[in-house]
Amino acid sequence: MTLLSPGLKHQESMTVERHHIVPEVGRWAGFTDMPPVFATVMMIGFVEQTCILALRPYLDQRSGTVGTHVDMSHMAPTPVGGEVTAKIHLDAIDGKKLTFSVTVTDDYGLIGEGTHERAIIDRSRFDLAVVKRAETA
Repeated sequence: MTLLSPGLKHQESMTVERHHIVPEVGRWAGFTDMPPVFATVMMIGFVEQTCILALRPYLDQRSGTVGTHVDMSHMAPTPVGGEVTAKIHLDAIDGKKLTFSVTVTDDYGLIGEGTHERAIIDRSRFDLAVVKRAETA
């Protein structure tokens, strides 16, 4: 396994489809009258996916990561059919905390930027904590 260190870069691209747009994603919340553009929640999910894919080669099967903080601006709309690209850069590692800087672009330029933090977890301990939390609910 390769040692994880600051400076790691990765990017992923995707095409915006109907199920990625605000009216579809936000149907449960009554957002059906919103413009048919790439939803912010989908952009953030795409950023998380990009980080997860970048980290996979550095983690063993017992480990994973979870998102712990997102500070993103969504600055421009992307219509259905637009190609979006998330670029991530691992800025810092503080124990199990990973801090990334992020940019998201589409065919016309920058649409989002910010930071994202993830925590490295032990999957079995995390899964046990989830079960215990559910039992107390």
